[in-house]
Amino acid sequence: MDQKALLIIIAAMFVAGLSLIAWAVSLKRRADLLQSRLGPQSERAVREVGASRLEQAPLERANRADNLQIRDLTPQERERFITEWRLLQSVFSNAPHQAVTEATRIIHQLMLTRGYPVTDFDQRAADLSDHHPRVVDNYRAARHIALRHQSGQATAEDLRTALLYYRSLFDDLLGAELSAQPKKKFA
Repeated sequence: MDQKALLIIIAAMFVAGLSLIAWAVSLKRRADLLQSRLGPQSERAVREVGASRLEQAPLERANRADNLQIRDLTPQERERFITEWRLLQSVFSNAPHQAVTEATRIIHQLMLTRGYPVTDFDQRAADLSDHHPRVVDNYRAARHIALRHQSGQATAEDLRTALLYYRSLFDDLLGAELSAQPKKKFA
């Protein structure tokens, strides 16, 4: 083989190597972008629907979010929800099953009052992920425990955990005012 042919082969291998490196960097940037958009739930979302579908999902969610009429609570509504939550906390130690059922109802009512669609859980979670990304995984976990509770399979510790998960979403939906108040521990 002559020198010219050898140089062409080496150059072609070099270009192929650079192309492979550029492709890998592109994949990494794509994954980082999804991570920054979706936060801690990005890995779960990629597993469920795939990366290419997820890249379209923010645009679809943004279009849907533009049509949602999410609103702040009035001071009276905020106080009513805080009062309901405190009441549910006070019954937890004696009736944890009732408290989780009530927490599910309060979260549902709070979302409805704020303007979130509440018919389909997966859609609720997706809509919440835009406005409350750090607590959506907690919401999913709480719902999973609540479903196990409905079939009689949740332990008292599971119910306590569900209530803590619901509380994080409750705080996020209510806003910063509640966070300034002391939080009660569950027995």
